[in-house]
Amino acid sequence: MKEIWTTMASMMGVWAFCQSLLHTVFPPELRFASLKFFHRIFSYFSSYCYYDITEIDGVNTNELYNAVQLYLSSSASIAGTRLSLTRGLNSSSITFGLSNNDRLIDCYKGATVEWEHVVTQRQSQTFSWRPLPEEKRGFTLRVRKKNKQLVLNSYLDFVMEKANELRRKNQDRLLYTNSRGGSLDSRGHPWESVPFKHPSTFDTLAMDPANKALIMADLLDFANGEAFYQKTGRAWKRGYLLYGPPGTGKSSMIAAMANYLGYDIYDLELTEVNTNSELRKLLMKTSSKSIIVIEDIDCSINLTNRNKAANANANAAARKNAYDVSSPPVGGEEGANTITLSGLLNFTDGLWSCCGSERIFVFTTNHIEKLDSALLRSGRMDMHIHMSYCSFPSLKILLKNYLGYDDTDLPTHLLQDLEAVIAAAEMTPADISEVLIKNRRDKSKAVAELLDTLKMRAKSKANSNIHVEEDEEQEKRALPLEIPTEGLGLGSDQLQLNCNKLEDGKLQI
Repeated sequence: MKEIWTTMASMMGVWAFCQSLLHTVFPPELRFASLKFFHRIFSYFSSYCYYDITEIDGVNTNELYNAVQLYLSSSASIAGTRLSLTRGLNSSSITFGLSNNDRLIDCYKGATVEWEHVVTQRQSQTFSWRPLPEEKRGFTLRVRKKNKQLVLNSYLDFVMEKANELRRKNQDRLLYTNSRGGSLDSRGHPWESVPFKHPSTFDTLAMDPANKALIMADLLDFANGEAFYQKTGRAWKRGYLLYGPPGTGKSSMIAAMANYLGYDIYDLELTEVNTNSELRKLLMKTSSKSIIVIEDIDCSINLTNRNKAANANANAAARKNAYDVSSPPVGGEEGANTITLSGLLNFTDGLWSCCGSERIFVFTTNHIEKLDSALLRSGRMDMHIHMSYCSFPSLKILLKNYLGYDDTDLPTHLLQDLEAVIAAAEMTPADISEVLIKNRRDKSKAVAELLDTLKMRAKSKANSNIHVEEDEEQEKRALPLEIPTEGLGLGSDQLQLNCNKLEDGKLQI
């Protein structure tokens, strides 16, 4: 036993001597250069190349890492063996991800690539302005050298695009509103948001199906028209004007557009914006793939600054205030709204409207005749959509939404009676919906009451039109007789006397 220990000790001594000799003959610099040399030889003869995508690039988060993680989640649920489950903020679905040091094979245009999720412990940190996670995360992409250009030129862009689509699909849409008085939130943003849960879709929207099909096709052409807008040199944006009586579904149309495209909504309250500069800053803080809405634009602020009379009154007031020290300045007092029509036009169609892409502007109004023509032209409001009273096709949609009735569920004579009075009644979808909601537990009663309401409204409209025609006829008869005064040689007093005689039927010239 003693001999064995003696032999082991001597062997350890020899190993220590050899190791010391190796360190002396081959210093660390030489060993590092040798390893680097052999690594280059191995890389030269290897048929693969590797790319590392770390979670944190310096002190900033690497967007490509997040995109790869989200992209791989779509196929990880099928091909992965050990997965991590996450649910992001404002997300309505659970996403799958690769676990630590797990691998996944992906194919793109006939090329096979391999992704590996690499997680290692981070070394002890020195002083840093931003604390880093304890674990160092990243993805390693292995691809054959012959497919190197394909990966660098198009595959990574494809991954980013797919990740953006998945993010919009999984994330709940948001409804934004500008902060009161232009104040900023804790992150320095002028917009406040809540999850957008409006259930309106084009299927449930009470509107003529042919018109809905045109609008949906126009929206789809816009969403898929990036190449077209770049080719023609136009900003990737589009404007829609919704006009018509109250209760015709303008807000529901906006919600249906957002749900159809998957866009966020920015509801801009102009009364909370004081200057054109604040308006531009709000536009800069909106994201792409969004709908910017200004509802009831004719009632929000006074946009008649292009009117000559208004300008004349403003100039007169300014001249008066120039000599009156006690009076406050026009349009310049603290908190006053000084947005001009020019500022709003530049907001929708100026240089600042190009700060971002894939934006939709939607204006609503009950009185289109009150809007300036410059605001209505193409390029600002490209498509004018008239939200009219409920038509018979719209009525059938409401009957299906609220009562579950199709065309075959109602008697033919009842449908004919509804079709005969719906146009003359001039009822909005909101009014008809209220009748159906009130009686939704008794479907037969709901249809019967709706028919009675439509008949009463049509009769009332007909009577009011008759009275209007009679009033117009009486006004025409009450107009004074125009008497030519030239060549009669009558003075003003004599003319007044003759007019008095005319009333008694005794005019004599």
